[in-house]
Amino acid sequence: MMMSLFSTFDPCTGIMSLNWLSTMIFIIMTSKNMWLMKNNLNSMTNKMIMKIHLEMSNLMMMKGTTLMMISLMTIITWNNFMGLMPYIFTSPAHLTFSISLALPMWSAMMAFAMNNKLKILLAHMVPIGTPKLLLPLMVIIETISNLIRPGSLAIRLSANMIAGHLIMSLLGNNNGVEMLLLMIMFMMIILFEMAVSIIQSYVFMTLMTLYSSEI
Repeated sequence: MMMSLFSTFDPCTGIMSLNWLSTMIFIIMTSKNMWLMKNNLNSMTNKMIMKIHLEMSNLMMMKGTTLMMISLMTIITWNNFMGLMPYIFTSPAHLTFSISLALPMWSAMMAFAMNNKLKILLAHMVPIGTPKLLLPLMVIIETISNLIRPGSLAIRLSANMIAGHLIMSLLGNNNGVEMLLLMIMFMMIILFEMAVSIIQSYVFMTLMTLYSSEI
C-alpha cells in the first residue's frame, strides 16, 4: 500500500521514463498567440507581473533581479499546476527539482556577497544590541542559518506539494459508493491545492528575494 502510494513521487518509473519532460511541457501547451496577440489572459498576466515587480523592487535595488525572481515564480507555479493533472509527474514534489532552483541562486548570491560586500555579509551575522558574551554564539547560529537556507527552501516547497498529493492519492484509492461520497471533498482539496500551488511559488520567490536583500 505505502509503496504504491509513494511511487507517485518516483521520477524513475521505468526504463524509458519520461516523467521529467512534464517539467517543461507547459511551454508546449502555451499558445504563441498568448504572447503575440493582446487578449484577456495576456492582460491579466501582465498586470500580475507588474504588481509583483513593483513589490519586489522595494526589496531588491539591483536592476534586472526582479525579472529573474518573477521567472522563478512562473516556473514553479506552472509546474505546481501541471502536477495536479492526472498521470503527470509532480516535479516540485521532488527535492531534485526544488534544490536545483534554490542552491544555484543561493550560491551565486553568497559568492557575489563574499567578493563585493563581505563587510555587509558579516554584519548580518551579529544583530544590533547583541551582548558581547553571545557574539561568538550568534556568529555560529547565523552561519548555520545561512548554510541551511537552500535546503529549507527546497524542503518547504517539496513537503507542501507532497502533502496534498498524498491526500488525493489516498482518496483516489477508494471505489464504489465511498468514492462518490468523497467526490465533493476531493474537489475541495483540488481547489485548495491550486491555491497552495500559487502560494508556495510566491513564498519561494519572496524568501529568495529577502535573502538577496540582505546582501
